[in-house]
Amino acid sequence: MLRIGVIGIGNMGSEHCRMLWEGRIPEAALTAVADLRADRRAWAQECFGGRVAVFGAAQELISSGLCDAVIVAVPHPSHPWVTVAALEGGLHVLCEKPIAVSVAEARCMQEAAQRTGRTFALMFNQRTNGLYKRMKQTLDAGELGAIKRVSWIITDWYRTQLYYDSGSWRATWAGEGGGVLLNQCPHQLDLLQWLCGMPVKVQAHCHEGKWHDIEVEDDVTAYLEFANGATGTFIASTGDLPGVNRLEITCDRGRLLCEDGRVTVWRLPVSERQYCVGSRNAYDKPPHTEETFGDGGENPQHAGVTASFVRHILHGEPLVAQGGEGLASLEISNAIHLSGWLGAPVTLPIDEALFLRELNARRACSRLKDTTDITFVTDHSGSGSAQ
Repeated sequence: MLRIGVIGIGNMGSEHCRMLWEGRIPEAALTAVADLRADRRAWAQECFGGRVAVFGAAQELISSGLCDAVIVAVPHPSHPWVTVAALEGGLHVLCEKPIAVSVAEARCMQEAAQRTGRTFALMFNQRTNGLYKRMKQTLDAGELGAIKRVSWIITDWYRTQLYYDSGSWRATWAGEGGGVLLNQCPHQLDLLQWLCGMPVKVQAHCHEGKWHDIEVEDDVTAYLEFANGATGTFIASTGDLPGVNRLEITCDRGRLLCEDGRVTVWRLPVSERQYCVGSRNAYDKPPHTEETFGDGGENPQHAGVTASFVRHILHGEPLVAQGGEGLASLEISNAIHLSGWLGAPVTLPIDEALFLRELNARRACSRLKDTTDITFVTDHSGSGSAQ
């Protein structure tokens, strides 16, 4: 039995607590929680009847000897230091997304995992979705040939002004370090590189406070270039109603479309490139087949990632996502931000020092809002982890 503590028991952390407490994660038990807020600690005392240790500071839990592993669910700017402290304290770590605000700040987490030999995993729960797994299997098998184009429009992240007013730290450069890219889109950016690989160049426009009274971006359009010549677009917003979640990947021998809970695959019998130069008809097109499938009922989400984390530690089974993999999606996020700030294309890997200078300049002018934290209902069942 793996003893797990949860550090940070807000919206997402409390859900992790419930999963463990209710026995939804085999071979794991909730043994401790930690949170700086007294009202959350009071909730834990009442909810778990004194049978789970409750601490105020993360380090108190880490040093308690009551845990073999922790789930880190504090606000993401604090992910690096909490994760490093836990790893150096001898604990395995499953960290919520995003891994951090910047690649430079996150790198210490991977280094600590390598130095200590502890397991470091990341909560990329969308990798457990049967739709995306089927797409990856198709692409990795080479069934459709090389990728030519990818387009992801993810605008079903709608948020009201109340959401942004719910915390003084929320949607500020000092408090979050970004907006829709860091808060809502880490899963999609991870899936983008998981399915298609890393881009080598990014040109982006990030509109700050376009739809809300906030200082960070709530509307993003990015153009991507890949090493093989493929191109892509990534569009995200928290101000569209009704929103859409549409991922389309065009390849040399067909196309994949993921939308509305299903994936459609079009397959060509020949390579488009070969057909283009070999056809004797100016307007002719080869025939194609079409297939549609759902997720097959496979979508364990957070419970699936946590269960794999437990099985990895106890039995050596593979993780859904190693912690270091979070650096890839974060680099795309950082590149989109940097390109938007500079008004110019950015090549990857990015200039990490330049990114930090630009970010810190915005942090220095950031305004923490005069507001009282508001508790509101959060839906954890949607397309990504709500924060």
